[in-house]
Amino acid sequence: MRFMSIVTAKDFMHPTPELAEAIHKIADREIKAGRMIDTAGLMPLATGARVTIKDGKLSVVDGPFVEAKEVVGGYAIFELQSKEEAVALAVEFMQLHKDFMPGWEGTCEVRPYFEPGAEGVCDPLAEARA
Repeated sequence: MRFMSIVTAKDFMHPTPELAEAIHKIADREIKAGRMIDTAGLMPLATGARVTIKDGKLSVVDGPFVEAKEVVGGYAIFELQSKEEAVALAVEFMQLHKDFMPGWEGTCEVRPYFEPGAEGVCDPLAEARA
């Protein structure tokens, strides 16, 4: 089962050298184990753009985005056996931030990929109809 871990924070911050080294060690371990498929940190909001549809109109806005309350700083994609495994990796990853970047605050969201047979998961009324 594939999972994506998405790291968000209030502000973009470069990792300390110690944090970068610790993250590299986990990534290397997970790649060698065949569990990590891809990972990357993302550039600051000022380097991006948003494409939005609102009220039937499509618009493109270059960053930075003043209304952004949090920033997606990076992601990782894993092939794992369970959600519990994915959460355990996220806890380990976030502990590195706590250990090597005191004062940093953020979130690591863990989400499974949509797979065949999960059609009702995206339907908020599926349980009511069952």
